[in-house]
Amino acid sequence: MILFDSHSHIDDKCYDNDLDDVIERAENENVQGIMIVGIDINTSLKAIKIAANNKNIITSVGIHPHDAKYCSQKNLDDLISIAKENPCVKAWGEIGLDFNRMFSPVKDQENCFTNQLEIAGTLDLPLIFHERDSKGRFYDILKSNGPKNRKGVVHCFSGTKEDLFKYLDLGYYIGITGILTLKERGKYLRSIAPLIPEDRILIETDAPYLTPAPQKNKIRRNEPSFVKSVLLRLAEIRNTDPENLSQIIFNNTRTLYRVDF
Repeated sequence: MILFDSHSHIDDKCYDNDLDDVIERAENENVQGIMIVGIDINTSLKAIKIAANNKNIITSVGIHPHDAKYCSQKNLDDLISIAKENPCVKAWGEIGLDFNRMFSPVKDQENCFTNQLEIAGTLDLPLIFHERDSKGRFYDILKSNGPKNRKGVVHCFSGTKEDLFKYLDLGYYIGITGILTLKERGKYLRSIAPLIPEDRILIETDAPYLTPAPQKNKIRRNEPSFVKSVLLRLAEIRNTDPENLSQIIFNNTRTLYRVDF
């Protein structure tokens, strides 16, 4: 079985004391690729430092919708420079809309989102999307802004079947997290996950968040090695061989992020 954690935040301070152990445990589970996703300038820079010492770790840069009120032109220009200067930066994100917690006003979120879509297009970088409770606005912006050949992944998909097909029709990958493994919270996702074409699925931890079962019963903090639990549950509900599925998803992730390890 070969695994790629397509979305993590192991730059988080909760890993500062044992990051090497976390990475080693991932390697022991044959996690051969990890994407550390940036949410602002500081996290993007920290992720790049981690990647510098680990050949199978890649990063993204971007401004999360929670921080959209800080999405100044200077901050965007700084991120553009960071992306251009560091070969480990393989995507732009995580960007999008989050109307659930409303840490930034709607107008700021939408402006920040559309500006970053344009930047990613200019830099020819795939996108990592975040969407929560946007009531269709996220999809409307994606559909009306940008080329049809844009590549990206809808991170931590937890929408409806209709949402799923809309994103697939736009050509995007679907990121599946540990939510899939949770008895109640993952019930609906398990019902529609078999509908995702196998060449459009990515798996992710979103570590340190969304710890999957069975680890969730004992450990609060998620980590890349636990992506194996997501893969095994996904293979089970799709009634397919986990080793074969792991290879397909690994190749999907390499294709999106354009890496050859």
